[in-house]
Amino acid sequence: MRRTIARRLAESKSTIPHFYLTVECRMERLLALRAEINAAASRKISVNDFIVRAVAVALREVPQANVGWTETAMRQYAQADVAVAVSTDTGLITPIVRAADRKTLSQISAEIADLAARARAGQLRPEEYQGGSFSVSNLGMHGVGAFSAIINPPQAAILAVGASQQKPVVENGELQVGTVMACTLSVDHRAIDGALAAQWLAAFQRAIEAPLSMLI
Repeated sequence: MRRTIARRLAESKSTIPHFYLTVECRMERLLALRAEINAAASRKISVNDFIVRAVAVALREVPQANVGWTETAMRQYAQADVAVAVSTDTGLITPIVRAADRKTLSQISAEIADLAARARAGQLRPEEYQGGSFSVSNLGMHGVGAFSAIINPPQAAILAVGASQQKPVVENGELQVGTVMACTLSVDHRAIDGALAAQWLAAFQRAIEAPLSMLI
């Protein structure tokens, strides 16, 4: 597995023209909604579940960013198949939540939990981790503030998610303490231009900062 990871990441970094965009998302409303849901739900919803749902919503809103690059054609994906990076004892693997744009938050949560458990047990089928139209790598639970991730070809983008942190923010001209999450989008410039990447990232930020919209 380490040999495969090394080959694919070296190929990605040496052949894909990466560029990076970063936004800071305000998290107060999402964290409050998560607490309200978890107070009554049998299955606890994680922040990562919201992030995967927001990625899917943004891909549905900006379908031009839901693409992949090959040497013979550019693929336009019909649904948001979101790959979620999972760390295992033998290396990183990215099981896929298929059609995440058509699934509820609770469905996404249950599927991620199942895929992650079976990934760590080495029980995933190839079709459960091969393919996907977009990837998410979340190191926030490890206390990482911000980072940039390497694209998983033939996908054209990956979102690197940091921890939710309290920081000074300016709101209505006044300095306050806010809870902020830094997200960095790594993009393949062959398939997605800067303005389009910015449009997608803005759609993702809107979904995170107005989380009720993701439940509709």
